Amino acid sequence: MTLVGNWSYPTAIRFGAGRIVELVDACRAAGMNRPLVVTDRGLASLPVVGDALELLDAGGIDHALFSAVDPNPDGANVEAGVGAFRDGGFDGVIAIGGGSALDLGKVVAFMAGQTRPIWDFEDIGDWWTRANPVGIAPIIAVPTTAGTGSEVGRAGVITNQETLQKKIIFHPQMMPRVVICDPALTVSMPPAITAGTGLDAFAHCLEAHCSPHYHPMSHAIALEGMRLVRDYLPRAYADGGDFEARAQMMSAALMGATAFQKGLGAIHALSHPIGAIHHTHHGTTNAVLMPAVLRFNRPAVEDVLARAAAYLGIAGGYEGFCAYVAELNEALRIPKTLTELGVVDPDLDTLSRVALTDPSVSGNPVPMSYEHTRRLLETCL
Repeated sequence: MTLVGNWSYPTAIRFGAGRIVELVDACRAAGMNRPLVVTDRGLASLPVVGDALELLDAGGIDHALFSAVDPNPDGANVEAGVGAFRDGGFDGVIAIGGGSALDLGKVVAFMAGQTRPIWDFEDIGDWWTRANPVGIAPIIAVPTTAGTGSEVGRAGVITNQETLQKKIIFHPQMMPRVVICDPALTVSMPPAITAGTGLDAFAHCLEAHCSPHYHPMSHAIALEGMRLVRDYLPRAYADGGDFEARAQMMSAALMGATAFQKGLGAIHALSHPIGAIHHTHHGTTNAVLMPAVLRFNRPAVEDVLARAAAYLGIAGGYEGFCAYVAELNEALRIPKTLTELGVVDPDLDTLSRVALTDPSVSGNPVPMSYEHTRRLLETCL
């Protein structure tokens, strides 16, 4: 199979090894003449970013670099990025990195043209209509991990420092104009990050597939995304240079983020406040929570996951699926508990209350209550 394609679902995606060389052409396609390159501090000094900047230089594209991006980006990161964008007179954003850099880059491009506070654009009802669409800058997304799928999303997750809540900032025009998915950019991911980001993609697919909302296209995409993770994440984890596995995991990440238009659930509703307060890795947190949430949701998902197990070649129906998740976590050296992950002395009351305000909670197949949520957290400690 040749893992190369030009896709338009949900946006224009240039997929294939080596396609980062098309960055200058992507700028022209997006109408950018002076982009701000947004990445995180860790990547800023690495070849993956340096090579991209050299491509822009060679193509005569004026640019600057902004790298003040925290692992769980917050409002202060957004403010600093918007300031850099406006002060430099930039006309677009190239976001390079994992979910944090992509989310921040998208939100900077969005907020650069707004006058209202960022929290006025949380993904609630029609709040996105408050925005001035004229001022939203175009975005090119270049993922360097295979997990969040933020490159094909219309939102960014930003932590409110005052409330310690992760907020989803949404607008349709935050969808990148062009995405460059180059598996070669992911080969340097260490095994732990490969595992955590890959299981984030799996969590997106799993929760979307189990969501009770009606969206048959997303339902089917989620199922195939899970199959790609099953077949290729262990390979990518074992051998970072396995280009086929890296490419298929990038596809799975795209599919997960496309699929969760159907909804997410308790895994993400719990993971968001844990990450905001305890600064844990998002995908790894999802993986730790996954077994307990699967058990909690059993009354609503037993048949759904039995059918999924059959498609995935997992014996034993629902029980077999749960056993597979536990075995995959163990094989990828995922901590068994939140305590092992570094969540020490958690305020279960605060985490439970905040989780119940997270938009993801509405997609859980079993309705959530305070008692349910606190019990799930206790189970994971």
